[in-house]
Parts: sequence; C-alpha cells; structure tokens
Amino acid sequence: MAIAQRMDARRAVKTSRRSFRDRLLQDLVRNKYIYLMLVPVVAYYLIFHYGPMYGALMAFQDYTPTKGIWGSRWIGLENFTTFFDSEYFQRLIRNTLAINVIELFFAFPAPIILALLLNEITSPAFKRTVQTITYLPHFVSLVVVVGMMVDFLARDGLINNLLTPLGIPPTQFLQRAEWYWPIFVGSGIWQGVGWGSIVYLAAITAIDPTLYEAATVDGANRLQQLRHITLPGILPTIIIFLILRIGSMMSVGYEKTILLYNPSTYETADVINSYVYRKGVLQADFGFSAAVGLFNSVINFGLVMIANRISKRVTEMGLF
Repeated sequence: MAIAQRMDARRAVKTSRRSFRDRLLQDLVRNKYIYLMLVPVVAYYLIFHYGPMYGALMAFQDYTPTKGIWGSRWIGLENFTTFFDSEYFQRLIRNTLAINVIELFFAFPAPIILALLLNEITSPAFKRTVQTITYLPHFVSLVVVVGMMVDFLARDGLINNLLTPLGIPPTQFLQRAEWYWPIFVGSGIWQGVGWGSIVYLAAITAIDPTLYEAATVDGANRLQQLRHITLPGILPTIIIFLILRIGSMMSVGYEKTILLYNPSTYETADVINSYVYRKGVLQADFGFSAAVGLFNSVINFGLVMIANRISKRVTEMGLF
C-alpha cells in the first residue's frame, strides 16, 4: 500500500513538472517579443552588476593587480580590522550618518511637499512654469553646480555681497567645516526636488477623482481632502521610496564630496565613499577599499531589510 502511494506521488510530481514546463513553453512562445525586449536588461545586470561581484574577494586579500584575484595572498579579515581600528573610522561613520539623517528629514519630504503644492495649482500655465523651473537644475552637470556654489559662496561672491549690506561680515563658507552639511544638503535639495516630485505627481494623478467629488459633496475642504485622500493615496509610493532611502543611509555620493570638500572641511565632509575613493583610486589600495565598500554594502542591505520589516508590521506595506 505504501509503495503504491509513493509511486502515485512520484507520478503526480512528474505530471506537475511536465505541466509546468508546458505552461512555461507556451508562455515563452506567446510572449516571445516581450521576453526578447527583456534580454538586454537581464544581460546588463548580469554583466555589470552580478558578474563583477566576484571582485568582492579582494576585500579578503592583499590584492596585487599583477597577480590578479586568484593569485593574490589571502589575509582574511585583516582589511576590515584595519578599517575598524583606523583613526578615521568614527569620523567617517559620523559624517556619513549625519548627512543622510539631515537629508532624510529635509531632502526626502521636499519632493512630496512640492508635488502636493503643484497639485493644488489651478492655473495650467503657472503650473508648467513652476515645474520647468524646478526640473531644470536636475539636468545641470554636478561639476557646473559645484562651480556655481564655489563662486556664489566665495568671500567676494553673491551670497556675501547680499549679506554685507545687512551688517553680516563676509564668511568663507566653503572653508568653514560647520557650514558643510547645510551647503551639501541644501544644494542637493535645490538640484533634485523638482525631478523627485515627478513620481509623486504621477501617484497623485492615479487617485480616483470620484473620491474628491464625494469629499466635496460631504463638505470637505482642500486641506481635509489632502489629509484624507491625497496623502493616503500616495502613501504606498512614499513607503517604497522611504525604504530605499533608508537602505542607502551609509552612502553619500563621492563625486559631489570630492568636488566640494577641502582639507579645512575634512572634519565634517569626509565620508565613507570619499575615503574609499582616496584609498582605492589615489593610493591603489584595492583590497582595503574593497573591504570598506563591502562593509558599507552589507550595512545598507541590513537597513533595507529592517526598514521593510518594520514598514510591513506598522503599515502592512513593504518593498517585498
């Protein structure tokens, strides 16, 4: 009896597998053009994202370019302990987290607020004008943006020329460590707020208009509609972007940092990514920089998982 049951179970498994293969083959034939369009995307991620992941082995080696990854000496966790014991470790962690926390509180809500304000504008011409003005900085090269900041914030620049008549003495903003965080975050908001608002405007347009009509009939004003319809309608989008933002709390773009900082602002400007750039590119210490980058990625991955789990428990919404 038991043997017959096992044989039936095996036949059922084989039938299920055959049925799955048949369905998969039919789906591939039916949607072949869609899958064909997917091939370049999959190839891109396989070649440029998953393929180079074996390079993480450098983090555990005294890597030498002439010997390659498979010929370099294996040193285990020595690169990690060197980083943790470094005199720069606390400064790098503090600066990276501080900039990200400030951006989380000020830069993250900025596109949401702009999208909500744009949604309340009734004049199409004025709305298009505001959108164009706020979108344009996104297309300006980062090098040009930093160059403008250097000129505007110089001792004889535009900002000091405006402040001097008010009795405020000229300040060399970019040479003062205490001014670096506001300048870095503020310029990022200016450059990205318009572009970031696009996805929230799209989420707002997806809200059922009949909800607003029903709220108007019930006597709800614009503020009440915003609170009870618009915000709940775009909440899933906000949650997804918030999780992704928390997942990059240990990352600050090195491009802007190395363009903007100088030795007098290292105390507040030096972050993990700029340190990796100096050690890996300028000093050619590839194994050490790979270890720091791997540490950074692992922490970010953990933050994504934690944020997603908390979000699913609190709001029943998550990234996955």
